Amino acid sequence: MSLDQKKQLEQQLWNIANTLRGKMDADEFRDYILGFIFYKYLSEKMQLNANKILKDSGEAIQYQDIDEATDEGKEYLQAIKDETVEGLGFFLKPSELFSSLATRGKQTEDDEDNEEETNTDSLGGGRFILGDLANVLRNIEQSTAGTDSEDDFNKLFEDLDLTSSKLGRTEKDKNKLISKVLSHLNKIDFELENIESDILGDAYEYLIGQFASGAGKKAGEFYTPQQVSMVLSKIVTTGKTKLRSVYDPTCGSGSLLLRVAKEVKDVAYFYGQELNRTTYNLARMNMIMHDVHYSKFDIKQEDTLVRPQHLDKRFEAIVANPPFSTQWSASAMFLTDDRFSQYGKLAPSSKADFAFIQHMIYQLDDNGTMAVVMPHGVLFRGGAEGHIRQYLIEDCNYLDAVIGLPASIFYGTSIPTSILVFKKCRENPEDILFIDASQHFDKVKTQNILSPDNIEKIVSTYRERKTEEKYSYIAPLSEVKANDYNLNIPRYVDTFEAEDSINIAEIAQKLKDIDTSMAATDQTIASFCKELGIETPF
Repeated sequence: MSLDQKKQLEQQLWNIANTLRGKMDADEFRDYILGFIFYKYLSEKMQLNANKILKDSGEAIQYQDIDEATDEGKEYLQAIKDETVEGLGFFLKPSELFSSLATRGKQTEDDEDNEEETNTDSLGGGRFILGDLANVLRNIEQSTAGTDSEDDFNKLFEDLDLTSSKLGRTEKDKNKLISKVLSHLNKIDFELENIESDILGDAYEYLIGQFASGAGKKAGEFYTPQQVSMVLSKIVTTGKTKLRSVYDPTCGSGSLLLRVAKEVKDVAYFYGQELNRTTYNLARMNMIMHDVHYSKFDIKQEDTLVRPQHLDKRFEAIVANPPFSTQWSASAMFLTDDRFSQYGKLAPSSKADFAFIQHMIYQLDDNGTMAVVMPHGVLFRGGAEGHIRQYLIEDCNYLDAVIGLPASIFYGTSIPTSILVFKKCRENPEDILFIDASQHFDKVKTQNILSPDNIEKIVSTYRERKTEEKYSYIAPLSEVKANDYNLNIPRYVDTFEAEDSINIAEIAQKLKDIDTSMAATDQTIASFCKELGIETPF
């Protein structure tokens, strides 16, 4: 698939979403359209795999043509199921394929257009597909029961509420809308056998980004802008072509984890944790849509700070965009938690920023790199945060770089942000690199974005660790100490622009000339008034 075809696919998918979402907000319809695309993907994947199994076994029949009611058909299906669940992690019968339900849905549409009466009671013999669709999605999850992929598919479709009144007032209205969605999607050939495995995944992610741009403040819950993801990913993969593991403790839709994979030849394992249930489901779908095998990712749904799910692991790369200055309990019991105990103080309950940093550093491997997005406040706030910041620099010497990003670069917030880079074994232990990229951006409507050149400048400056006037500075640890471990970037990168010098004598002469001109004008006006026999206005 060419780049143009990829863009066409993205646009087709977005047009379907935009046309059919009706009165729903973008983030509400998101769960439906992304869920149905995922279902179509699983169906096409299932069909390709099953046809390959049949062909390799010397069978001339196509999977969709198998008669599920016959003994021979049942034997085919059992043999295919055993092999498919192990390989793909799930199973679909021919009658459960997306194309089968979409065809029946289209027949329903045609019947209604011809004002023929539709059967809305019998799910088996009629063309009413809503109940069948719910059963199919449930069967996909149940097909994994007792297998290695069970956790990755468990309740994966729970956010597709096919009984919601938002889909229509009556069951008939709901059925009509769902039929339209399936019919439109069925016209698009995902070409899974002909394209690179991540093309459709990228289109899927494009939709996530489109929904994020229209979701206001909620967007930060599930999506990090691609250009920020690229900076983080390029930093943590510096000098590496393979990674044993990558971890995101607040993984959202999983986009950041997948972005890291694009920067290296191979990532052996993906780990993530996400608090929001809907977003957690989206992350699992996103992994599978990018053809990440179910055995290569472990995404958990829980509160990372309170109930971390991977504490026994250490990761070679860690990337994260945690919720900015969110609240947490800061309970005294955390002082005995190995993640926080050595610091002697906890992040304040009103701002969990440093709690996330401490958690990630605990899970960072000795040869690993960690890059995390943070609000600027973590650079200079005092109290417990100042204590933790000083400990990380003075006692641990883990902070490798501080990168200032432009304001208004994240959906739903205009605050300026920064990227903090940490390493446990630093190649440059005597200094910290500061980069001020806050003024290097392109403006698109109300949003600021990092252009490819902006991204390259940040990454190359980090990798080459170079000083550039008004952009970057390598600060010796002694200078950071002299600044009381305040990391506010303007203390280190001087971006002051000197104003043009003012010639006072020249300005004074101009004022005198103006006075002279005004006096002459007054005289002219006075003479006119005298001729007219009226009072002067001054």
